[in-house]
Amino acid sequence: MAGQGIGTKCVQAGYTPGNGEPRQIPIYQSTTFKYATSADMGKLFDLEANGYFYTRLQNPTNDCVAAKIAALEGGTAAMLTSSGQAANFYAVFNIASCGDHVVSSASIYGGTFNLFAVTMKRMGIEFTFVQPDCTAEELEAAFRPNTKAVFGETIANPALTVLDIERFAAAAHAHGVPLIVDNTFATPVNCRPFDFGCDIVTHSTTKYMDGHGAGVGGCIVDSGRFDWTRYPERFPGLCTPDESYHGVTYTERFGLGGAFITKATTQLMRDFGSIQSPQNAFYLNLGLESLHVRMARHCENGQAVAEFLQKHPKIAWVTYPGLPGDDYYALAQKYLPHGSCGVVSFGVKGGRAAAEQFMSRLRIAAIETHVADARTCCLHPASSTHRQMSDAELEAAGVSPDMVRLSCGLEDAADLIADLEQALN
Repeated sequence: MAGQGIGTKCVQAGYTPGNGEPRQIPIYQSTTFKYATSADMGKLFDLEANGYFYTRLQNPTNDCVAAKIAALEGGTAAMLTSSGQAANFYAVFNIASCGDHVVSSASIYGGTFNLFAVTMKRMGIEFTFVQPDCTAEELEAAFRPNTKAVFGETIANPALTVLDIERFAAAAHAHGVPLIVDNTFATPVNCRPFDFGCDIVTHSTTKYMDGHGAGVGGCIVDSGRFDWTRYPERFPGLCTPDESYHGVTYTERFGLGGAFITKATTQLMRDFGSIQSPQNAFYLNLGLESLHVRMARHCENGQAVAEFLQKHPKIAWVTYPGLPGDDYYALAQKYLPHGSCGVVSFGVKGGRAAAEQFMSRLRIAAIETHVADARTCCLHPASSTHRQMSDAELEAAGVSPDMVRLSCGLEDAADLIADLEQALN
């Protein structure tokens, strides 16, 4: 489907029914699969045949949906995970282990920052955080001999900074490591990071891809372009035999297009088991079928709300990449010419107390630990998703005490603006 439009891929990619087969992707709600002989199953364990033997590793429903997301991103292989957090963990841990180092943008989701700075640090992996608009010298200084990857978010949650993907990709490749980009907020409808030099893409499919708050999930997509074999000492897990899986060398058996995802499946999913249920994968596919239509409306509403807030006397500041004059407007025009997302971040005059009072008076927008939904919702990041961060870490992540993150849903823009106006009044 390489030559088809993104909308056609949203609807059609990943699954093609045969004559008399179900039109919708079937839900294979089964933990196990039957085989006639042990020899038949043994070929699967030896990675010598295609098929399924246990849903913790692979499931037909999940594979169809993963294939659709791979097609949307322009990748060669993909895998579903139980959450976006699991996707980011697997994407990094697949190539970095105890004693290794990763460079990351500081402007990322608070949960991801905590995963990197606390949990993975306890596993022996060090992270250096840099500002997305750091100088060339600052970015270069962040690398070490044991650096294994660079990480960033296309549109940071909730700071809404836009990553200069080409710049970070060039820096990563100059040091022989891949760039991993979380593309959750933009989705492949508005940005395909592989087109700008990114190597691995992750998603929290819980957000726009699902779009209806129905199922938690994540996804990893491989571009198939990073040549792991150029750096066999740096990436031994991909370039040397895996003794925990019959001595297979992933790059030799599956090539550049399949090595990364196969290793993540047979090794990490085998041991950690952060699977997405087939039922949730089915819900996710329903969301994907309308993603291209919904994203346009989310962006339309986000733009209208941002323009309204920018002119309101009780609003201290507004961040939205689609606003002329925004710090990241130029990068958004480059990477997100058709729209960014439906999320608007802003500060209410009066600080934290005023922000919380304003939110309590909203009638349409609900206070939720969620974002990127068909229904408008809002959050005070400093006291919720980012509350584990220090003031200095909050500042580095672009989160101020007065920040409100508003996720514009699919309602009428006029109604959203009226709700904001009455709450501010």
